[in-house]
Formats: sequence, structure tokens, C-alpha cells
Amino acid sequence: MNPVTSSRGSQIRPITAHHANQLYQHGTLALLVPGLLEGTTTIGDLLTHGDTGIGTGEGLDGELIILDGVAYKVGSSGVAERVPDDFTMPFANVHHAAFQYQCERSDIGLKELNRRIVEANGRANTFFSVIVRGTFSFIKTRAVIKQQAPYPTLVEVADRQAMFLRHDVKGTMLGYFSPVMFHGAAVAGFHEHFLSDDHTFGGHVLDAVLDHGKIYSQVFDTLVQHLPVDDPSYREHDFSHDPIAEAITSAEGDTKR
Repeated sequence: MNPVTSSRGSQIRPITAHHANQLYQHGTLALLVPGLLEGTTTIGDLLTHGDTGIGTGEGLDGELIILDGVAYKVGSSGVAERVPDDFTMPFANVHHAAFQYQCERSDIGLKELNRRIVEANGRANTFFSVIVRGTFSFIKTRAVIKQQAPYPTLVEVADRQAMFLRHDVKGTMLGYFSPVMFHGAAVAGFHEHFLSDDHTFGGHVLDAVLDHGKIYSQVFDTLVQHLPVDDPSYREHDFSHDPIAEAITSAEGDTKR
């Protein structure tokens, strides 16, 4: 088993080469709240802004994870499949990977792992990405079942998702941490997706226990926010009546423990 090592998180700094200090985000989580789920960018376009990321497809069609420039979708079957360049999305994060080694951890739950990562690197008010590569003794994920127009609200969709449980699975967990002040544009705290090494399992991470693995971090000092200004539904919607913060918190967590 890999040893537990001291964290190098406080030493990690933004890397400006190849724009690795920039996090590119298309859309916002807030626009999903009232059901603005039309795809407004493509995988092909998204990959011009980075090679690593997460997101969701049109109509919340699956949980996306992008690794090494290849995009995978985990749908209601729980199995990951590659998606074509013309696959459309209402929301996604992507960046150019330049992860730096942070530490190794063993036998630790997701909540405690994430707490220690933030504490060790002192970045609670900064966007950063984390990759965990290793073996998970337990992991619980979900994938929203694809919705059809007219689209339901994000809270309504929370009851239309498939849940998956796995034990002793090797894979990669990719996540983004967003500061509290940006809750709405993203979800405050961590938003994490998983892909098993054999690509037979993945999804949006709800809970996990890392048996042993290595943690890598990448800090961003720049957020590039791209909005779907050509979409009439987005331009015309009045967000002042939407319970944005509450809906995002509810939808992104585990509502079916």
C-alpha cells in the first residue's frame, strides 16, 4: 500500500505556460436551475480551451469527464462511452492540465480528503482542480437521466437520476473547487466526477473512500467565463425569481442517502 505523505499543497502555484493558470467555464450552474438545458457549445469547441474537464450534455445527458483530450459520458447505464466532437452541452469546465503532485493518502473518506486538501493548500478563496488516481474501496456516483424539452427544473431532475455503487475500483477522480463567493456560477466547494480505469463505471461523485492513491492539484488565478449569449432562452430568462443557491446545493449533493 502506498504510504501517507506530507502535503506539498502550499507550494503549488499557478503555471502560466500554455494558459494552464486559466479555468474556462461555459455556461453557469445557475442557468440549469430553471431548466435552460439546451446545448450551447460542442465538445469540439470546448477542447480548444483545454484537455481536461467535466460537464453535462444537452438535457443533462450524462456526466462528462475529459481526460487527456478525450471526452467520456456516463449515462443512466453507468458505463462510460466516448462522445463525438459535435456533442453539445449547456455547462462545462475545462483547462489545460498541468497538475503538480500534492500528496498520497490511504483509507480516507471523501469529505475528510477534500477538507484536508483545502486546508493543506490554503486555497479556500481560489479556483483549483484536483485529480486523485488510485483505488477506491467504495464509491457512490450518479448520472441524471436525459431529459426532453420542455425541460424540467434542476430540482425536479434530482429525482430522475440513476445511482451506482462500486467497491475496490481503480480509477481517476477529477474535480474542481470553487470559492463560496462564486456559488451560482459554479457550486461552492468541490464538484467531482469519476472514471474507472477500464471505463466501465463512472459519474458524478456523491461519496467515496479512497483506499490508497496519489493526489495532484492545479491552481488557477484566472477564470474565463463564457456565456451562451446567442441562446434566446438564456437572454430572455429572468433569474431573479429562481432559488439559485438552494437548488444548486440540493441538486449537487446526495439527496438519497
